Amino acid sequence: MTNFVFISPHFPANYWQFCRALKDVGINVLGIADTPWAHLPQHVQASLNDYYQVPSLEDGDAVLRAVGLFTHRWGKIDWLESNNEYWLEQDAWLRTMFHITTGPMEDQIGLYKHKSAMKEGYKQAGVPAARWQLASTLENAQAFVKTVGYPIVAKPDSGVGATNVYRISNAQDLAAFFSRLPITPYIMEEYVNGGILSYDALIDSQGNPLYETGNLTAGSLMDVVNQGLDSVFMIVPEIAEDLRAIGRRTVQAFSVKSRLVHFEYFRLFEDHQGLGKKGDIVALEVNMRPSGGVTPDMINYAGSVDIYRLWADMVLHDRIWLNPDRNKYYCVFVGRRDTRAYRHSHMDVMHQYAHRIVMQERLPLALSNAMGNDLYLARCINREEADAFIQYVCQGV
Repeated sequence: MTNFVFISPHFPANYWQFCRALKDVGINVLGIADTPWAHLPQHVQASLNDYYQVPSLEDGDAVLRAVGLFTHRWGKIDWLESNNEYWLEQDAWLRTMFHITTGPMEDQIGLYKHKSAMKEGYKQAGVPAARWQLASTLENAQAFVKTVGYPIVAKPDSGVGATNVYRISNAQDLAAFFSRLPITPYIMEEYVNGGILSYDALIDSQGNPLYETGNLTAGSLMDVVNQGLDSVFMIVPEIAEDLRAIGRRTVQAFSVKSRLVHFEYFRLFEDHQGLGKKGDIVALEVNMRPSGGVTPDMINYAGSVDIYRLWADMVLHDRIWLNPDRNKYYCVFVGRRDTRAYRHSHMDVMHQYAHRIVMQERLPLALSNAMGNDLYLARCINREEADAFIQYVCQGV
């Protein structure tokens, strides 16, 4: 029997479905979190074979002891994952401590977590990336700007999403940034004018893609967060061939095995010296976990699949089963803001697109900064319908 330790099975709210899928295929699912058992939703409880509450998931020693207890109860632990960016380093440390070889170990995780290290991985994949340097002193930053020009982007070297990412447009912005430079290491990059797209894939133990999809994002996530814009993106029915090829090269360059990944790129809106021509793909960053929020559910709606079950099949069998005749769609995400006024009310949207909306809910505060307050997911039959849905939901007064 395969023993799988899953860290934080209750948050994000849809991650219990990874546990459900593991249990469905006959794997022992051993959950660790900081919530009392009685407070876990019933569907989370039903997805677990055993559970251990720690005072805090930030307490590495407590989590270590929990894994040790599971080893005593169930025997050798075969897998340990959270599928969560925040816990990747702790996951790797725990695997190393218990010699769990089915995921990245402690000596590999730096390449996966630090944006500065990712640059070398993308170079090995043959994917151009923006020029960069560590944000050490104002003088060094000024020299960097002389090379690449304004604007530049400053971001934590190890961070998640677009939180604490700044666009620096002039010398005053640069001086202000260094006056409040956090202790956390930052890097600076030349600005890339392009649309964001992703390569989302399930990878087997040999580094081969078992399932591939991707998303297109309307606008910059940095601007969505910093300017409070609507969050809009879509999972597409088929990814472009150049993105597929670059995604596969990236998988090989980063030695990815036995996991879901979310790789981000730019597609240039204009020629950019040193990076490429308009329409070319440029590296942004790698994420060695599934795309966040409700995106796994969007992958399901777009591809008529169960990505949670596909992942569980990869864990147990190192292969998946797909219906070649399944329908495929554009699955569109729109996150509206409480701070914006819209021409069409919530009731208008629900009435106009009742035949297309597959999910509507209020997003938790932990996600609302990047993804908006009110979520609408629509499954559309073509790009034209998807664009019309976005225009209707986002139209302001």
